[in-house]
Amino acid sequence: MRDAYCGKVEKIKTYRELKIWQLGIELVKKIYKLTEGFPKHELYGLSSQMRHSAVSIPSNIAEGFRRYYNNEYRQFLYVSLGSCAELETQITIAKELNYASEDTESELLEMLDHICRMISNLLKKL
Repeated sequence: MRDAYCGKVEKIKTYRELKIWQLGIELVKKIYKLTEGFPKHELYGLSSQMRHSAVSIPSNIAEGFRRYYNNEYRQFLYVSLGSCAELETQITIAKELNYASEDTESELLEMLDHICRMISNLLKKL
């Protein structure tokens, strides 16, 4: 039985009900909005990398959920954690290049840390 990530245990029918997937989608939207303001020469550089890393987080949560065995699900959650680490680094780079403010960096890193903790907790439950 899978739960929605913490709280009371209930049967989850689709990955869309997972709070970590929902937060992942919110993070993707924030990253897309941020990278829209990056210089044009970053279109295929940092902007593209950040978008790819962000999209990978909820995508792997969803793909893992659809797998039949928990061991497969765990593997996809570990990939999501790797994407979190990539994105964390890229957010810091964006701030260092003055593409993101300190407040934006702080907000995104806090959100990312929360998602990482949720994924880690889900891994412990599987």
